[in-house]
Amino acid sequence: MTEVTRLFDFPYYQLEHKPNPKALVTKYNGEWIATSTQEYVDKSNAISRALLRLGLKENDKIALISTNNRTEWNIMDIGILQTGAQNIPIYPTISAEDYEYILNHSESIYCFVSDEGVLEKIRKIQHKTQIKEVYSFDHIEGCKHYSELFELGKDESNQPEVEARKDAVKPDDLATIIYTSGTTGKPKGVMLSHWNITSNALDSSPRVPILPGENRILSFLPICHVFERVLIYVYQYSGFSIYFAEAMDKIGDNAKEVKPHLMSVVPRLLEKVFDKIMFKGEDLSGLKKGLFFWAVRLGEIWEPYGANGSWYEFKLKIANKIIFNKWRDALGGELSTMVSGSAALQPRLARIFGAAKMQVMEGYGLTETSPVIAVGLYKNKGYKVGTVGKTIDNVEVKIADDGEILVKGPNVMLGYYKDPIKTEEVMTDHYFHTGDKGLVDADGFLKITGRKKEMFKTSGGKYVIPPLLENDMKQSLFIDQIMVVGEGEKMPAALIQPNFDFIRDWIDIKKHDIGKTDAEIANSDIVISRIQKEVDKYNLNFGKWEQIKRFELTPNVWSIDDGQLTPTMKMKRAVIKEMYQDLYNKIYRA
Repeated sequence: MTEVTRLFDFPYYQLEHKPNPKALVTKYNGEWIATSTQEYVDKSNAISRALLRLGLKENDKIALISTNNRTEWNIMDIGILQTGAQNIPIYPTISAEDYEYILNHSESIYCFVSDEGVLEKIRKIQHKTQIKEVYSFDHIEGCKHYSELFELGKDESNQPEVEARKDAVKPDDLATIIYTSGTTGKPKGVMLSHWNITSNALDSSPRVPILPGENRILSFLPICHVFERVLIYVYQYSGFSIYFAEAMDKIGDNAKEVKPHLMSVVPRLLEKVFDKIMFKGEDLSGLKKGLFFWAVRLGEIWEPYGANGSWYEFKLKIANKIIFNKWRDALGGELSTMVSGSAALQPRLARIFGAAKMQVMEGYGLTETSPVIAVGLYKNKGYKVGTVGKTIDNVEVKIADDGEILVKGPNVMLGYYKDPIKTEEVMTDHYFHTGDKGLVDADGFLKITGRKKEMFKTSGGKYVIPPLLENDMKQSLFIDQIMVVGEGEKMPAALIQPNFDFIRDWIDIKKHDIGKTDAEIANSDIVISRIQKEVDKYNLNFGKWEQIKRFELTPNVWSIDDGQLTPTMKMKRAVIKEMYQDLYNKIYRA
């Protein structure tokens, strides 16, 4: 029997225990094309044979860069790892300069790209790297197609050499180097062993709800991030069918086609989905509008496990029948669970989606912990709104004297690649310092209370925890992004990126005489006054010393491409402050 101790064991385990004719499914030219478990294994072996014929040695590095998740990425992943080489996943949205740094730092010798856009960036810097050849998943003129490796690997005469390479790979051997996007400085290469990630997938698996019959997954979060990647292994271990979304803007369409039972999300995506739902609610009139917002208000006070009593549950049943069922239909109609990671989730969203029978199980982890530390599970009372669930098996959490979350377990990284000093800085007696602050409540649920480095003191000596304020303020439909500032200053303030799309609709409804460009909206006294009302409303949830006293609106959208956000949608605080230094000065120096 296949014992799963290395990453490439997962497809073989599935083949032996739960072979699936639709193991991996990708859409090509408008048609969903399924790859069976057997085909997945066969193609991975062909890739391994081809790579050996290209002279690939143990511990060589191969970079994978894909704009969207797809079957090819997974075949390459297993094909590379079976040879004892390492997979270097890279975010597609980073700059050509960052590509150059990561490819050189990792010493990658081959690179596989998804499409022409990524290839263009690679071609600009390829001559400055050790890359011998670039292969593409799409057919691109002037670039070798990855199917050439199937041709090269068709001859099975060197399969015994592949088997010998596989046997030589030990669970504690390095499997992958994942470069953290980082909010400051150069990205760090996190070294994760086969057992780091494999143990995390096995220990996370009991937290995944399994339905009778086929379980369909819609995968769209970047597979280059360890969060989605470990989930892909979990799904393979569970025998699920994994459908890869065409693109972020096609998620709604793909969900209607696939009818997924489960998918992973980030809070930013849920916020966007909720905003769109609310836009549609605002467009209703009369009784329909009244019922819509009655259902939303009902959802805002939802508690799991029927804790609100039978009268509430009766009303919720009606809300689900006449309002929330349409929300579910928009996402395929069969979605019961979403796993949320990467950032803090607004409790309000957890309640509303929970009321709509699409439970959001918030989890917590870091790249350095492979990544899962804790995650909720609705059954067996394993879920509590406002927490990230209970710690998974074999992972130990300790809260330091200063409130920092420390983690020990088989999932903790080998270290930072070529950087023993930074590795030592985050490790104490096998405990990894997460940099996050938190607490474990009386029921064993982990709650994240803030980021250690993001907490600051005002000049009056009062502590402010920006993420708590930011998460609350972002419940406003008028606020898309918000960064709380004020370290060493007399008061907290904020830089706010307005929700331009919502405000344009609001302008139409209210018939305000305001220009609709982003800059015109950000400089409108009417908009500023309206957002002040929102800030005043949410300020009431905080002590006077931490309330937002002043704010300025930024005249553009914060994005990955423009540098304000990391590829995982986290704010680059230092970059944002520098970018809008004039607005910061207007708050504190005017």
